[in-house]
Amino acid sequence: MEERVILVDENDRQIGTEEKMRAHREGKLHRAFSIFIFNDKGEMLLQRRALSKYHSGGLWTNACCSHPRENEPVGDAAHRRLKEEMGFDTEMSEVFSFTYFAELDKGLKEHEFDHVIFGKYVGKIDPNPEEVDSFKWISLEELEADVKTNPQNYTAWFVISLDKVMDFYKRNQTTQ
Repeated sequence: MEERVILVDENDRQIGTEEKMRAHREGKLHRAFSIFIFNDKGEMLLQRRALSKYHSGGLWTNACCSHPRENEPVGDAAHRRLKEEMGFDTEMSEVFSFTYFAELDKGLKEHEFDHVIFGKYVGKIDPNPEEVDSFKWISLEELEADVKTNPQNYTAWFVISLDKVMDFYKRNQTTQ
């Protein structure tokens, strides 16, 4: 089955669909989501992408990123992909969205309207080896320091979104 992404305008209104690899070769703006999972200690779950991934293989990133299918709500897609990639599901909610563009390896480009989703989880993680090489929990302080020192070890979208994610997480932890 051909994988397609949802092409959108700058307001996330669907304007069509495109074959996934073509959209990434041509840098077409499409809908995506990024899931950030935290545990009871306030640590963030990271995954190291499988080396066989079509781009950014072997790089560290947030718990899960993907694209909804046509007519699939972003929230439903997030639950589906988290289970497929990391082997668990949890309550999640969208916290903000943003648009970014990044040049990747293999001549590909990410141009995404990215829905950022937060969740909390404590339990067994059983990642799919076709998607995930390894995973770890990391403190936000250690993560910030390592991304500043070694940005090449992380996916482009993770580095781009990290300041926004950290700001939102820290602001909302102090109000709860």
